[in-house]
Amino acid sequence: MQVTIESTHLNGIAVVVPEVFEDERGFFMEVFRTDQYKDLGLPHRFVQDNHSRSQKGVLRGLHFQYEPPMGKLMRVTYGSAFLVAVDIRKGSPTLGQWFGTEVSAANKKQVWAPAGFARGFCVLSDFAELQYKCTGTYSNKGESGVLWNDPEIGVQWPVKDPVLSNKDRDAQTLAQWLETPESDHFKY
Repeated sequence: MQVTIESTHLNGIAVVVPEVFEDERGFFMEVFRTDQYKDLGLPHRFVQDNHSRSQKGVLRGLHFQYEPPMGKLMRVTYGSAFLVAVDIRKGSPTLGQWFGTEVSAANKKQVWAPAGFARGFCVLSDFAELQYKCTGTYSNKGESGVLWNDPEIGVQWPVKDPVLSNKDRDAQTLAQWLETPESDHFKY
């Protein structure tokens, strides 16, 4: 079974689609294979798997980790969600630009966003479960975030009044992040 790159965005993001075998019994797909990802120029070494469940209207993000740097391969295994990645790399020609797409258990797409991108999602179905492979191990000392509705970024979220954590509600703007010494971890 083959994995293909459907599209690429912002010098780093890739929408990945696995080949799916379906019949009246259900479906089967290979979610990840080191050799295929390596052949496509995608990361093929992950050190952590995460699983998240949220209710409709929940918006999480925009999060990132700079130490150790963490890229994420994200997919939705139940329901649907709008996944977003924002380029926060100093000197990048796409700095501050965002990409978003609906990913669902039905369409089985995956989104790869490398280190140097802030990531977030909002839940479109009654509930959604997201699973993501990470290239770095979680460290609360090296994580940060950018304000989900930073007007300089302008993400067009498909929810009007999202359910937010205090951390996400009070996050810094991209301009504030770029003024920190930690932002030097992500140079283009």
